[in-house]
Amino acid sequence: MAMLYIAGMTVRAFASILALCASFLPSASPVAAHDIGVVPQGRYQCALPGDAEGRAYVAMPDLSFRISSASRYSHVSGKGIYLFEGDTLVFTRGPLKDMRLRRIPGGLFQQVKSDGTLGRVRCNRIAR
Repeated sequence: MAMLYIAGMTVRAFASILALCASFLPSASPVAAHDIGVVPQGRYQCALPGDAEGRAYVAMPDLSFRISSASRYSHVSGKGIYLFEGDTLVFTRGPLKDMRLRRIPGGLFQQVKSDGTLGRVRCNRIAR
């Protein structure tokens, strides 16, 4: 049986050295800070909290939306695309472009203002 040599080494020795060298290389897939996910499909109503003397909430129909598929949403003004990374929902295209919401306990999403603090607007899924 003939032995196959590469650079003076047997193929088996060459493969072992190649595997050892590869272990020192960075991972082929970058380590993400957060997992990318999807938002459950359905209609989301956005509202401001009310007060003890009046209504429990004040609906904000101009911010409400429907998640229609894995990365798409619709709004009364048109359709767009969203990205859900970690606990943050970002509308990347369409009528709600640049609006950010953070998932909070209870299945709600709360507005993230431009300075990174949480705003008063909250959105919850009201229909599938």
